[in-house]
Amino acid sequence: MRFDIELVGKIGSMALIDQVHHELDYNKFARIGKQLRPGMIWVSSGAAEIGRLDYMKRCGRELEGDADEVKTDYAAQGQAILMNTYRDFIDPKFGVRQVLVEHYHFNDPDKRAHIQQMLLRAPGQNAIPIINYNDAASCEETRKMEIRRLMKTQGSAVELVDNDETASQIACLVHAGTLLILSGLDGIYRDLHDPSTLIREISGATADEVIANIDETKKLCYGASRAGANGASAKLEYIKPCVRQGTTVIIGSANYDLAELLDGRAPATRIRVR
Repeated sequence: MRFDIELVGKIGSMALIDQVHHELDYNKFARIGKQLRPGMIWVSSGAAEIGRLDYMKRCGRELEGDADEVKTDYAAQGQAILMNTYRDFIDPKFGVRQVLVEHYHFNDPDKRAHIQQMLLRAPGQNAIPIINYNDAASCEETRKMEIRRLMKTQGSAVELVDNDETASQIACLVHAGTLLILSGLDGIYRDLHDPSTLIREISGATADEVIANIDETKKLCYGASRAGANGASAKLEYIKPCVRQGTTVIIGSANYDLAELLDGRAPATRIRVR
């Protein structure tokens, strides 16, 4: 099967933070940056949390007020730091392109096609797109109203409630060979408290069989890594369209090199049609 993009990868906010010292984990940025190349698309959370840490460092306190406004302000401050840090660690011979998306981009066929063509042009232009949801311009109340309206008029809608969904939508949009979702865990577990229960593979002879096995695995999933996250069950739901188009999905830990996860040397959960 022919794929238009080699890899879409995604990393979560907490995986980019040194939790002990409350600052960016530069080792993670360095490890990821040196392995990114044209033909890959990177979806990166982190702007709001990085902005929060930067604000606290400069002002000695956290912002107070409406939660949506605080998130907007943190994201606007953190986005510049996030992109600059990636630029510092990605090979200087490659271009780096920031792409900020919102839910309505994926619910409008013209906007969706415009983003698709921009992403597909990037490999030929020696560039690596780095994508994030545009938290600095997003208001949860407005988003929910727009989603409700779309559900009423169209019967379905892309919400992009977190970057796991964003990465899955991007992988479908560009027909990626692999979707790699990084977090703080090694993958999906039968029992989250027992590392020996890591599910190494969810597969099947057909896409329908894989989807059925995904649904069975979802019954084992509960909880999330942090407040506001949607957890393993949501990840498994988001990736279903990718599986249907033949994309191999890997869910693993950001503590390993991309190459180790992609070639199977590192523990992870692989989801694919055999």
